[in-house]
Amino acid sequence: MSDVRTGTAVLPRWRVPLGAGAVIFGLLSIYSGGQVLFGAEAVRADAGRIVPAVVWFNFLSGFVYVLSGIQLIRWRRSGALLATALAAALVLVAALFALHIAAGGPFEIRTVLAMLLRLSFWCLAAVVACRALGCLRRSPLPDIR
Repeated sequence: MSDVRTGTAVLPRWRVPLGAGAVIFGLLSIYSGGQVLFGAEAVRADAGRIVPAVVWFNFLSGFVYVLSGIQLIRWRRSGALLATALAAALVLVAALFALHIAAGGPFEIRTVLAMLLRLSFWCLAAVVACRALGCLRRSPLPDIR
């Protein structure tokens, strides 16, 4: 998308709130996950029946949330691709988490709600950003056969 008069790219206004939301979401995930994983015993006790694999995933993916958010603000295709990878990873983790629950494993309802919120945000971010940035377009690199 470019401005015909100047030849410069027209950047959508929504890229900043979307990217900023991703950065804030990431920082909160790093903070809350870090508190549960590395915090005082009282913090870990307050967390309740955690699923360690889910907490580790959310903590580590927080760093990718921040990177994706920054790239979305800068309007880079890599931000949309990271959003897509995060959405796909969250689908997988949510499915494994659902299997854990179905098998009778301990969990907190707030973990289910947080997973649904993350999954919704990143699926929406991936769809919107990929449509606008053309993630599915063919690469401009020549085909080397």
